[in-house]
Amino acid sequence: MARVAREMVEKSGINVDELIKLLVKNASAELTTYYYYTILRVNLIGFEGEALKEIAEAARIEDRNHFEALIPRIYELGGELPRDMKVFHDLSACPPAYLPENPKDVKEILKILVSAERCAVSGYSHLSNMTAGKDPRTYELVTAILNEEIEHESWFSEFLGEGPSGHFMRAGETSPFTSKFLP
Repeated sequence: MARVAREMVEKSGINVDELIKLLVKNASAELTTYYYYTILRVNLIGFEGEALKEIAEAARIEDRNHFEALIPRIYELGGELPRDMKVFHDLSACPPAYLPENPKDVKEILKILVSAERCAVSGYSHLSNMTAGKDPRTYELVTAILNEEIEHESWFSEFLGEGPSGHFMRAGETSPFTSKFLP
């Protein structure tokens, strides 16, 4: 653990134990979403589904990257991940993105994807507000992740016909905001 890093965050007025708890919950959400998006992506078949596969894959890979980017900060602050994966899964800041009853219903899969992204945007917005002006390292990390989660939500919401977002699918670039935090 980086003792001075933890002390500096504590001196800024942040409850570090609460911050670690939220970071672990969001790391859990990222890893479980990566898992559930794998299942959702496999079931995106047919004309409608194939159009979404690339976007679902980009979001899936970036969620895995978000998990990887969060881990060092959790440990720097003196936190750790649970040793039991089932416990870790159940800590998730967001509900599981389960495959719908009818796995061929692309619109229902889209609703699940949008819901998962909206939960992530909410969680990272909270962490961003909590650390702004107090913990620059965590703030920069969670804001980078937030930027990518906002893009994911925009991509999926456009497919639901909620209107244009102004965001475009990135050509070949993965995790442009969080890449500098990856090991």
